[in-house]
Amino acid sequence: MTVGSNQPYLFPYIGYWQLMNMSDVYVISDSMQYIKKGYINRNNILVDGKRHLITLEVLGVKTEKNINEVTVGNNKKKILKSIFHAYKKAPYFEEVYPMIENIMNYDEKNLAKFLGHSIKKIAAYLDIKPKFIYLSDLQGETPLRAQARTIDICKRVNADHYINAVGGQKLYSKEDFAEEGIKLEFLQTGDIKYKQFGNEFVPNLSIIDVMMFNSQDETKKMLGECTLI
Repeated sequence: MTVGSNQPYLFPYIGYWQLMNMSDVYVISDSMQYIKKGYINRNNILVDGKRHLITLEVLGVKTEKNINEVTVGNNKKKILKSIFHAYKKAPYFEEVYPMIENIMNYDEKNLAKFLGHSIKKIAAYLDIKPKFIYLSDLQGETPLRAQARTIDICKRVNADHYINAVGGQKLYSKEDFAEEGIKLEFLQTGDIKYKQFGNEFVPNLSIIDVMMFNSQDETKKMLGECTLI
């Protein structure tokens, strides 16, 4: 069984979905620490041919907290307005925007659950069907950290294969995982390009950008444009 895991993010880039697409079980790491000014509640869309940051307001992060202890703020309508104006002339706006609108109007104050709902909605649109598990439900409170915590996750779901984003090469050892009977691989996203309003291509934007400029089938094909190393 193959397991993948990651923190919940706001409309993450396509590599996030490629990893999920390869997983039998996908663990939404909601009980990891919330990182201020990270990409848990932020991402980039295309505005006037340039990268533009959208940020979901969050409340209650004056001290160190886990993602599932943070509250969603009150600027969801402002974000929707930005997405609407950025992509209203995109070829697949009519198919994609109602889903984004449904996601942003979801009445959930817990940040982890709000983002988890978003992830599941987009996964369904892209026909990605792992079993979703929240880390807080799987592991609860634990003193384990970093690699040891991830190996414990694999054991709890009886996984013999763990996939992580390529950046995880600095964090995880294939030898250490192998000692526990787990194959460790890293996902490298391919050089994905597509037409955006005729401008010079701006890479690594939110999955919103990919879906707005590519059909559902074209986007699903892009999920395979990656390699395991």
